Amino acid sequence: MPNTGVNAYPSRYRWLGLLGSLALAVGALSAGARSAADTGPALRASGGAGTVLVFAGLAVLVAAWLLMGRPVDGQPPPGERWLNVTLIWWVAPLLLVPPLFSRDVYSYLAQGAMLAHGLDVYTHGPADLGGPTAVQIPQVWQHTPAPYGPAFLLVARAVAPLAEHPWVGTVVLRLAAVLAVAAIAALLPALARALGVDPAAALRLGVLNPLVLVHLIAGAHNDAPALALLLGGLLAATRRRAVLAAALVALAALVKAPAALALPVVCLVAAADRTWRAQLWTSARALGAAAGTVLAFTAVAGTGYGWISALTTPATNSSWSLRGRYVT
Repeated sequence: MPNTGVNAYPSRYRWLGLLGSLALAVGALSAGARSAADTGPALRASGGAGTVLVFAGLAVLVAAWLLMGRPVDGQPPPGERWLNVTLIWWVAPLLLVPPLFSRDVYSYLAQGAMLAHGLDVYTHGPADLGGPTAVQIPQVWQHTPAPYGPAFLLVARAVAPLAEHPWVGTVVLRLAAVLAVAAIAALLPALARALGVDPAAALRLGVLNPLVLVHLIAGAHNDAPALALLLGGLLAATRRRAVLAAALVALAALVKAPAALALPVVCLVAAADRTWRAQLWTSARALGAAAGTVLAFTAVAGTGYGWISALTTPATNSSWSLRGRYVT
């Protein structure tokens, strides 16, 4: 049985990771993706000591995470409760800092504001919104349509009143990412148990991973809710709840489209060990649930189906071509 004790594992690696997270947070104050009011039109971080702190903190955090999985003095690796407390420690310093390594969160705010102003985010870019919200977006993305699905845009539109207050809007979207990571921390061990894998190891590898902390939390990226929904769908599939599994995966795809690749997987898992007739019926119900979810959320969002053609946005030449005053 995996150990779940809080005090069964030395705390030095927890403290080491906290030191790395604090260094990331302090470095982000000058080297993070600060608002245009702080950086000027170039939107460039100041670098210097802040950049050194960020990369030093990242190195320390990675070291703590790697060392954490090793048995110490004959003791087993850390248990779930210990890891969850450690996660809280490591996340806390990153809650209020400027975004790290990305300005995508400002695009989320702009797209929400565009919807609130009646602009089609799948045919217009932030430049068509203009004003203090659009100025936060790098020039290379000013004329780029949103590549996100209508489920996420509903969230972005809800935060639209904060679009002209970039720090507050960033913190709110980061809190949404934190809630999603909390859901992942609950779902991943449950999925591991269903598949016969050590849940504590899954939690350590999949949630305390520095990539999760830096990309999902510090960067406030919308991959977090997509992953939480996707894991929920996979867990529901292991419990043979095909309709719920497909609906959750479809909802994840309406945040980030690549999640749709899991739909055949949940159909296969939910229908495993059944007769071929039952498998066909289960798959048909799952696909129907996925289609109904797409139709319902697209209708509620009021965005239409432009999100389908916008899926090619990240790969188009226009995303990288120079227009007018574009800078790199």
